[in-house]
Amino acid sequence: MFVSFRHVASVLGACSKPSTALVRTFASLPSTSLRPQSAIYVSTSTNPYFNLTLEDWLFRQYPAHAPLLLLYRDSPCVVIGRNQNPWKEVNLRVARERNVPWIRRRSGGGTVFHDLGNTNYSIHVPRTSFDRAKTANIVVRALRALGAEGYANERNDICVGGKKMGSLSSSTELQRHVSGAAYKIVSGRAYHHGTMLISTRLDTLTDLLRVDKPTMNTKGVESVRSPVCNLVEANPRITHEAFVEAVIASFREEYGVDDEPCVVEETPEYVDDEYFRSGMAELPGWEWAYGQTPEFEYVLKNKFGWGDVTSTIRSKHGIILSSTSTLSAAATASSMNIQATLDELGRRLEGKRYGFVQDAEVLSELEYRSGEVAQSEAGEVWRWLKVEMRA
Repeated sequence: MFVSFRHVASVLGACSKPSTALVRTFASLPSTSLRPQSAIYVSTSTNPYFNLTLEDWLFRQYPAHAPLLLLYRDSPCVVIGRNQNPWKEVNLRVARERNVPWIRRRSGGGTVFHDLGNTNYSIHVPRTSFDRAKTANIVVRALRALGAEGYANERNDICVGGKKMGSLSSSTELQRHVSGAAYKIVSGRAYHHGTMLISTRLDTLTDLLRVDKPTMNTKGVESVRSPVCNLVEANPRITHEAFVEAVIASFREEYGVDDEPCVVEETPEYVDDEYFRSGMAELPGWEWAYGQTPEFEYVLKNKFGWGDVTSTIRSKHGIILSSTSTLSAAATASSMNIQATLDELGRRLEGKRYGFVQDAEVLSELEYRSGEVAQSEAGEVWRWLKVEMRA
């Protein structure tokens, strides 16, 4: 099975002008009254907004010179990289139908699927001693202790064995990924985190990450599809709890840590803290989720009863920069009138939020009330573009 799994490290109020990318510095971070108490954290919460905020809090608040480990699971969700395009990475229609949220994390890399069959690990170390191979090997040792012959490939993704794929030559063996890797480096601190597929729903994963938009070209990071499998295929006895214990033991061995794990619950102590309250509110907000999307261009074509139309939409930070629709038809008075209305439609889309434009924002008050434009050529094109921008 091929899915988007590899993590590749990389990078309004008013709708009338593009938003700017949010930059989080130590000076701009929310205040917190809490302090980390251990080098090992295990979250019992399955709320992805809480867990991603917990990870960020630990990264910012734990002493920069000391190693730290965080382990957690999330309820079903799609998590995209800091510099990715959700319209390119996530099947938004399927996500809406299944009520599965998608979230932009604070590290770079590619898109992954989380559910309760997937355990997330996050290893934080001083920047001066950050070694991707070393942190990956902590997880590899844990797998081997569980009886799974895991190894890190050249990109430090975690793999097990090889598998003959039916779509390829029968003599070809491919690495099967059980965990990708993403990284974040800020000031004197760095972390390596990943998603370990133990018994995840690979069918759901595939449905949510299957996106077919070859004519959408983005300046952001695109995920690379890789063959994946669950750890239970290598050893049916592996569970979330066993994996957590094995990673803790391997982490302790690597860094000489003897701290007892701090088990975190999503209690008022945390969620009422300003850092957590602010972080959990930021992640689903439009400015972070959509407003951080890198610039992209989407070229669309469609056949109508009155002619063929090619539309090109440019967007940056979630705002439509330009929209042009060109009619391919002989130059007649009728076609010129249609082109004029398409040009006007494009002007009305400029400055609006991509994927969130409502009829009343592009149709004049009279046209919207009377429904005349809904029956016109421009109305047909608008209904088509509206569907495409939400897909």
